[in-house]
Amino acid sequence: MESGNQTHTSEFLLLGFSGKLEIQFMLFGMFLSVYLVTFTGNLLIILAICSDSHLHTPMYFFLANLSFADICFTSTTIPKMLLNIQTQSKTITYEGCLSQIFFFIVFGCLDNLLLTVMAYDRFVAICHPLHYLVIMNPQLCGLLALGSWCVSVMGSLLETLTLLRLSFCTNMKIPHFFCDLPEVLKLACSDTLINNIVVYSTTGLLAVIPFHGILFSYYQIVSSVLSISSAAGKYKAFSTCLSHLLVVSLFYGTGLGVYLSSAVTSSSRMSLVASVMYTIVTPMLNPFIYSLKNRDMKGALRSVLGRVVPVSIGTIIGFS
Repeated sequence: MESGNQTHTSEFLLLGFSGKLEIQFMLFGMFLSVYLVTFTGNLLIILAICSDSHLHTPMYFFLANLSFADICFTSTTIPKMLLNIQTQSKTITYEGCLSQIFFFIVFGCLDNLLLTVMAYDRFVAICHPLHYLVIMNPQLCGLLALGSWCVSVMGSLLETLTLLRLSFCTNMKIPHFFCDLPEVLKLACSDTLINNIVVYSTTGLLAVIPFHGILFSYYQIVSSVLSISSAAGKYKAFSTCLSHLLVVSLFYGTGLGVYLSSAVTSSSRMSLVASVMYTIVTPMLNPFIYSLKNRDMKGALRSVLGRVVPVSIGTIIGFS
């Protein structure tokens, strides 16, 4: 077997989508539009929360962190894909591939952990409303957010650093638009047993356990809501966590679709489409889900846009 040193000078080929030029340009326009909508929507959520004192609550604090994670999550994959389409190049360096894997796992795990923390926040708000401000104090909120970041970084480091021990064969083609860790492991010539153990262990700790935490929180929430006598009270209680429940369903539904599609069928095309839903569409929809039926968020967004748009128009007129 050849030495693993060649991996440090290797390049991977991201096969991505169709090789037809006209389809490539259509994909470029579509994904650029999606990225701009995702970036702008999540940025507006962050600005609205920061600028409106009424939104300085635990729920919106975690939502701001989630929006920032979504911006970074999409920025890990889409810009490189757009660059490759624009330059008609499918290559990514070994170092670039490792970096993409690292940040993709970091922000994917961070999304997962923040959704779990937000589920706990809704559990305390509905099941223990009188003690909500005492339990969800600023110190605990800060520790939960910081802990989510630290655990995500540590988990990603563990999975990424184990790749350094691998050597790769001459076939460096990845049937994806980004460096997906399972696809990269398939290209290794050396034994990947340790890597697979690390991947499954980390997935269990950072995905399966938090998901069960979300399920437990919502089990307690549903039990508490059902005990409310009035229909109006039930609706009011449940509406406070409806947006979060939709985001959780979208996040885990599309994420599960990725792994089911890859397990059920050998078609890389099906896995590719499922990954687009998970990595691109879901972060784009999150701002809409949290703002469409939330009066406080709508008011804060109108306030932010009311300040941004006149300034932008004034700037344009001033330079014209």
